[in-house]
Amino acid sequence: MDIEDLDEVLFIEASSSLTPWSKKMFMGETLNPSGYCFIIKFGENSEHHQVIGFICFRIIEDESELLNICVHSHYRQLGIGKKMMQFYIDFCRKKEIKTFYLDVNFTNQPAIQLYQLFSYQSVGVRQKFYQGKFDALLMMKKG
Repeated sequence: MDIEDLDEVLFIEASSSLTPWSKKMFMGETLNPSGYCFIIKFGENSEHHQVIGFICFRIIEDESELLNICVHSHYRQLGIGKKMMQFYIDFCRKKEIKTFYLDVNFTNQPAIQLYQLFSYQSVGVRQKFYQGKFDALLMMKKG
């Protein structure tokens, strides 16, 4: 993810998240030495390409936390989320990550199902984590 991608990323984030990240948050994550942010584009080989998804995560020692993943609403249900998750898992395995963490809004069943496809299991609940209203499901996966 580069700074010139941020307008498209912010549009996807604002239209998809209950608690959208700000431009400052994305910029901070791209500058964080433990942070990684990647985008996926449609039409990458042509002059006209569009960001259709992104993923942000951190790696600290042998653990990783998935911080944010999102697919543009027009490109959902096409396997893009799965593709980004597989990229993330493969990237982390090359860095010998043993434990993966994430939290997800309890009501976001499509995301929970996606994470379960990658062997994430529920390990707890963070009460009123999102907007002080919605609980987060804490999920973990062993390497």
